[in-house]
Amino acid sequence: MKSRAIYPGTFDPVTYGHIDLIQRACKIFDEVIVAVAHNPGKGPMFSVEERVEFLRRATRSLRKVRIDSFDSLVVDYARQKGARVMVRGLRMLSDFEYEFQMALTNRKLSDHVETIFMMPSESYSYVSARLLKEAGQLGADLSAFVPSFVAQALRRKLGR
Repeated sequence: MKSRAIYPGTFDPVTYGHIDLIQRACKIFDEVIVAVAHNPGKGPMFSVEERVEFLRRATRSLRKVRIDSFDSLVVDYARQKGARVMVRGLRMLSDFEYEFQMALTNRKLSDHVETIFMMPSESYSYVSARLLKEAGQLGADLSAFVPSFVAQALRRKLGR
């Protein structure tokens, strides 16, 4: 039986930290479904379709990866896709409390999905899509943090 994991997130936009976690997950699982959450409550800069396309381009060389989107409870989505594992990234200690609370809530909602926390490479441990968008608004060069096509899209969105 193939091992399948989902890596859910907003990915607004995808960063090298996200890509690093996807690559690491591919070393553990036979298939990794990167699932883009609609999540309008977060007020994403990019549409779901744009975020899915960014991820497809960023992961096209990774044969174990499938990109999808969802607008339901993540545990329901995981069950629908036959995934028993959800991958979540922990960058800093500040992420832990939120992620731990979410993992326990998900476990209560559905005990068939386990959450695995993974840390990105230390070179990406401080990268946050929210902070990158703020830096981009102030004219920062984001090419060290996101793929070039994402940096270009950010500049266009921000009118830079």
